Amino acid sequence: MVTSPVIVWFRHDFRLADNAALTAAVETGAPVLCIHILEGAADQVAARWWLGRALELFDAALRQRGGGLHVFDGPAMQVLPALVAATGARAVFWNRRYDPEGRETDTRLKALLKAGGTPVQSFSGALLHEPWTVRTRTGQPYHVFGAYWRAACQMGHERSPLPAPRTIAFAAPDPGCLPPMVDAGAIGREMRATGWTDGLEAAWRPDEESAQAALARFLDGPLEEYARDRDFPARPATSCLSPFLRWGHVTPAQIREAAVARPPSGGLAKFMAELGWREFAWSVLFTRPELASRNLRPEFDAMPWRRDRDGLQAWARGRTGYPLVDAGMRQLWRTGWMHNRVRMVAASFLVKHLLIDWREGERWFARTLVDYDPASNGMNWQWVAGTGVEAAPFFRMMNPLIQSRKFDPSGAYIRAWVPELAGLADGQIHTPWLAGGAAGYPAPIVGHEAARERALSAWRGLRGPVEEEE
Repeated sequence: MVTSPVIVWFRHDFRLADNAALTAAVETGAPVLCIHILEGAADQVAARWWLGRALELFDAALRQRGGGLHVFDGPAMQVLPALVAATGARAVFWNRRYDPEGRETDTRLKALLKAGGTPVQSFSGALLHEPWTVRTRTGQPYHVFGAYWRAACQMGHERSPLPAPRTIAFAAPDPGCLPPMVDAGAIGREMRATGWTDGLEAAWRPDEESAQAALARFLDGPLEEYARDRDFPARPATSCLSPFLRWGHVTPAQIREAAVARPPSGGLAKFMAELGWREFAWSVLFTRPELASRNLRPEFDAMPWRRDRDGLQAWARGRTGYPLVDAGMRQLWRTGWMHNRVRMVAASFLVKHLLIDWREGERWFARTLVDYDPASNGMNWQWVAGTGVEAAPFFRMMNPLIQSRKFDPSGAYIRAWVPELAGLADGQIHTPWLAGGAAGYPAPIVGHEAARERALSAWRGLRGPVEEEE
């Protein structure tokens, strides 16, 4: 007699430890069918590379335990019910997702499957606090991060991380009875064949083991001076955990537990606040699903953004003539990741120096970031543009020259990503045009003062006469 399986649907949770859906499925005692359904947007190119490699490596991890990952292509609303019918699955388990499209799909699927007699159980795991849980005394969402994070910290933590199941009894259904499957390594091979992903391959290994190794390295070293060094892109001071968090190779609960178990550190509070900012972003997206597409402050709907195809392309390719901006954009193109301080400088340059709509930048980052998620990306772009919650005032423009001299004083970061400038002295590398230029490197595409006045003029037009607070 064949025992009906239970299905675990993996989405952004490619891990065995601290995986509540997997643990609950194993505890039923039924054989477990591990699946993934390809749903991602094709234009998220770097994220698609990460997904492809993650599928490949997670499948290998499951095979080491005697199982494997079954990958399907097609709309989840069709694939999952067909899979339940084909296998006679007695239940379906997944970890919750909070983006608008994912929530809608999961809600509809849960209702459909339950109506057909198949139980569905969903669990938290991607956040310390689910988006609807941290609220004001009147039950409203927070709009200020400081107040949000204080309330979240006072709530404590919902759960401790779970260990990986000691054993998993895997289902072995007849492939001929299943919907059409995709080789778990197919996307990875497809992306590598383009030759574009060489830098990504060199920079990242998208699996649970690498996530834990990155966490250990950070806690053993950079965490101590994190608050002091995190803004200097040439220093190995950041955790580089963002893509592992986004794809669920590690969870915030695991990070929190590992961090607080170490001796007290001067950087711990700041690092935990950065995790809190990520949580805040997801709470904002939960209540404002238009976060990545509409100004949260409607007065900016009348902003006269410029259509500047050449400027946008120069920015995207790291050819603006401002070395720190260009270094960041080239790091992004090569590795799918950019240092956070430089992200802010590069975003500010696009929005305020070039006066290009922040949504153009959001789309480019969505295409090129391996750690892309719609909450952090959308909220951070709106923060820089002054159009979102607790946003930086529009008139506070980041001067890329001041930022460059302050946070990359020796030019080490610039030299790493803009080799045309490697021969310039430390004092010249931030303004190469004043040193006679460098072969192959462009002059600034816009002057700072002229760009600043243009941006402020556009902003004043929205608000009328106002007193600027510098």
